[in-house]
Amino acid sequence: MSELIENTASCLCGGVEIKVSNINPKFTVCHCDTCRAWGGGPFFAVQCGTEVEIKGAENIKEYKSSAWATRGFCCHCGTHLFYRLNKSGCYNMPVGLFSKINNFVMTMQYFSDQRPDYYCFSNQTQEMTEAEIKAYFASQI
Repeated sequence: MSELIENTASCLCGGVEIKVSNINPKFTVCHCDTCRAWGGGPFFAVQCGTEVEIKGAENIKEYKSSAWATRGFCCHCGTHLFYRLNKSGCYNMPVGLFSKINNFVMTMQYFSDQRPDYYCFSNQTQEMTEAEIKAYFASQI
């Protein structure tokens, strides 16, 4: 496994502060309709595990966006904070929250068959289609 990094982040207004013990610098990109509607484009996410400390949790609004995950955002400024897997409690967080880390590497693209034609990435990564993702998460419900 690659080197794991500890880091801190906050929402735009500072109402939520996050400390993550284990950020995996290998990040994923999700092209699903929900991620693109949520953020206006693909979701660039780092896996952060379950060792996440959140200050200001009362400022977080959560939305169960699928049978296997919940999304969280600051209810004051709207900053996207996480995509958390319901079964394991593992957090995936936006890469952009961790601006002090410089060694991120894109390694996977989810819902690659839903990626619209109006953008593409030159990075060579693994890809999973909607059917592959749904089959994988069927055990996570």
